[in-house]
Amino acid sequence: MRIKIIGAGLAGCEAALQCARFGIAVDLYEMRPVQTTPAHQTADFGELVCSNSLKSESENTAPWLLKQEMRRAGSRLLQCADAAAVPAGHALAVDRIAFSHGIAEAVAHEPLITVHREEVTKIDEQDGVTIIASGPLTSAALSQEIARLTGSDHLSFYDSISPIVEAESIDDSRVYRAARYDKGDADYINCPFTTEEYDRFYDALMVAQSVEGKDWEKLNYFEGCLPIEETARRGRDTLRFGPMKPVGLKDPRTGKIPYAVVQLRQENQRADSYNLVGFQNHLKYGEQARVLRLIPGLENARFLRYGQIHRNTYINAPALLCASLQMKAYPRVFFAGQICGVEGYVESMATGLLAGIYATMMADQLGEAFPQTAGADSDALPLISRATALGSLTHYITHAEAKNFQPANITFDLLPQLEEKIRDRKLRHQRICEQALNEFGTWWKRVVDKLQPVAVAGKGQ
Repeated sequence: MRIKIIGAGLAGCEAALQCARFGIAVDLYEMRPVQTTPAHQTADFGELVCSNSLKSESENTAPWLLKQEMRRAGSRLLQCADAAAVPAGHALAVDRIAFSHGIAEAVAHEPLITVHREEVTKIDEQDGVTIIASGPLTSAALSQEIARLTGSDHLSFYDSISPIVEAESIDDSRVYRAARYDKGDADYINCPFTTEEYDRFYDALMVAQSVEGKDWEKLNYFEGCLPIEETARRGRDTLRFGPMKPVGLKDPRTGKIPYAVVQLRQENQRADSYNLVGFQNHLKYGEQARVLRLIPGLENARFLRYGQIHRNTYINAPALLCASLQMKAYPRVFFAGQICGVEGYVESMATGLLAGIYATMMADQLGEAFPQTAGADSDALPLISRATALGSLTHYITHAEAKNFQPANITFDLLPQLEEKIRDRKLRHQRICEQALNEFGTWWKRVVDKLQPVAVAGKGQ
């Protein structure tokens, strides 16, 4: 049996590579460049649109834990990310082009993956196994087909993209290099504000013109990725406690912490461009140029890309999916990536990894241990422990309150509480991580032992 995967983004490529790893043949469909989207600029696999950061690598943080579990599971995309890494303090950030190139090479070198450059508009929910990983910019035709399949309307929120500036256009005399709390090797360029400079910037931002939304659009922003103008409308100091917070960024030239700071993160391995961290916005391009050049050091900035906004679409996962990411009504259909209700690059890869493994369990009559029906609770598949970051993430999106469902990043709030009460926050997080990694190891060993013969036999041809 061949597995059909729709979408060659982060989730789709990770799922495809996992299936092929265990000897299952895959048909991977990507509609670009035949059909484009409002936000993508290339037809590359796994193109990062909003940012180039894959979040914290600080030990015993929730994003670190999720990546650790994925690395132990052999995530191919995290391997590509590590190879394409650029300096970013305590975060894992990548050269977008090198990252996409690495993914494309990984896919090309898998003989069991066949790539189809065409738009999928029909889903056969009864025949074979399908993973829908079409992403937040799913085409209109496929969206209609998913609506038919799910029997419900999509939910949606609006997401924004940060601007990118040319490195040579940054005035080095106005900025300084430092990572917050000195984590890393002074990897960020920091643009410091005085009180007067901040007031001037804020006032200009408040009167800047936004792009007009279409009449049928309801601008329902995701709270974790608000445009700066939306954040600023909540109060004069909200930016100083949000994307422009100066805490931990002492200016080495003065020995003082500025009133506010805009951080620039290296965009590629050549270090010839930087993105404005947290500065996604929905302003007209001319207004962006005017307002953003009020940032100290960016007075003569040359913008390689302005911020923009795009629609992100996702399904009501708690109402539709089992914890195995299978549809309750159609167990042969899996969802992965942002369309299933996770937010974030790593979270998308994570659900792709799990969907690939769970779909492998179903494919090609793998034996009595993995029957091809799951039921509403998906008891038939050996699910990853709820105590892991991977398990907690999928548990949230499939067990949250369906009426008010919102996409989620990985946080410790999603993981179950420890039985023992630990007041010290750092020690508590350390214990949660230790427990999660132990639970992951137990589950992974059991699953890999059962899937191993498939890889040896080369089934799915």
